[in-house]
Amino acid sequence: MNYDQPTPKNIATCIHLSTFSRFIIPFGNFLGPIILWMTTKDKSEFIDAHGKQAINFQISVFLYAVVLAAITIPLVLFNALGPVNLLDFTELDGMNYNLLNFTPLLLSVFVIILIAVIGFILELVFIVVASLKARDGEFYKYPLTINFLK
Repeated sequence: MNYDQPTPKNIATCIHLSTFSRFIIPFGNFLGPIILWMTTKDKSEFIDAHGKQAINFQISVFLYAVVLAAITIPLVLFNALGPVNLLDFTELDGMNYNLLNFTPLLLSVFVIILIAVIGFILELVFIVVASLKARDGEFYKYPLTINFLK
């Protein structure tokens, strides 16, 4: 056995694990898998398939986060500001906030934060499972993934 060259299983595992580079490098969850996949995809169909899965999953997670933010921002703003006449800016001066009236807002924010935390934990679990499957030479399809790269 030649120990000088990495095996397709090791490369595929590294592609999945490279998504954790986002904790060190901004957008590392995209850059790491893309760089590894682009430089090694021609070596094996196994590497190509795992690279596409990792990249598709990261793009899907990003889109889900954008959708969650698109729902959250207006929800929080409309709950916090209430009915505001956008043409009359003097109305903002007289606003008083009572925390007892913020129950719907706090509940909404709590639910959204809970969804985000659960999604983050599931993302980490799915990445680890995909890495283990790649290490074992098995193909893994991330759940809830939109296939941008086919």
